[in-house]
Amino acid sequence: MMQSSRFYICGAVLIGLMASAPAEAEGRLKERIRDKMMEKLESKDAPAATASTKDKLTRPGDYYFQIEHGGLIRLYRVYVPKAYSPDKAAPLLVAMHGGGGDMDYMAKDEYYGLQTKAEKEGFVLVFPNGYSKFASGKFATWNAGTCCGDARDKKIDDIGFIRQVVKNVYNQMNIDKNKIFATGMSNGGMMSERIACELADTFTAIASVAGTDNTTSCKPSRPISVMNIHARNDDHVLFEGGAGEGAFKDESKVTDFTSVPQTVANWVERNSCNKTPKRILSVKGASCDLYSGCAGGTEVELCVTEAGGHSWPGGYKPRGEATSQAISANDVMWDFFMRQK
Repeated sequence: MMQSSRFYICGAVLIGLMASAPAEAEGRLKERIRDKMMEKLESKDAPAATASTKDKLTRPGDYYFQIEHGGLIRLYRVYVPKAYSPDKAAPLLVAMHGGGGDMDYMAKDEYYGLQTKAEKEGFVLVFPNGYSKFASGKFATWNAGTCCGDARDKKIDDIGFIRQVVKNVYNQMNIDKNKIFATGMSNGGMMSERIACELADTFTAIASVAGTDNTTSCKPSRPISVMNIHARNDDHVLFEGGAGEGAFKDESKVTDFTSVPQTVANWVERNSCNKTPKRILSVKGASCDLYSGCAGGTEVELCVTEAGGHSWPGGYKPRGEATSQAISANDVMWDFFMRQK
């Protein structure tokens, strides 16, 4: 890993307090922030980080960034695989964590295996952090339309944030502009659906895992390929619609989720696809159906596992029902991405 400066990122709440605090209190607040920064700097868990988003990323490693967007300090990580060369344009995958998670959890290779896949296929990975009221960035959510949590309620500009992150990485590296993709788990999957609706000028395709289309308006600037991966027995985002018992305990933080069939139907309609799918994968415990003949050569695909609950197929989760191993979400989505032009 390439080592550089170390820093601690102050949370949006403290920044907001500083902006509104009286002059006599501002000094004390700055001292508190500085103390927090020093605590983190002295911690063995202090992350390695590039000094600036203007730095060119030419070597493999795990890089941390903070940027200001929409008056907030936002965080993200960039994982550069060993196969990356500045002489060759690389694909880019933006991977978004679930609601109540954070970028570091999504980056746990033992849970999601995305770094291992990136090393095998040679793509660059970005792990953005959703909106959090905590300085640590923990317990974050995405404004994916009608879901979820504080990001939705505060109308956080997550679309603008993701656009800026992609722009930054594109300027720092040699990225293939025709191979920029998004994926996400649960609320992160819902955010990828919103990206398909609003950033089709930037992204070629998205793959939503355990998430559905909960946008309030969706008018893509051009056809975009969309994949949905979902367990039939998901107890959070119910396959047939609604929020299950496994969703947030505070019902006000979620929504009555759109069903998987309706989500797929929405994209088949938007992309003017053939409404009769073709079964392209059938294994014990899982199947994938492809809707082709779509506008602009795009595709819509649905992969369903019979078990696994609310999880990332092929991955690992430390609690609850075991993740389905019938298929690998990473493998089927990457095959899907690589078919897109």
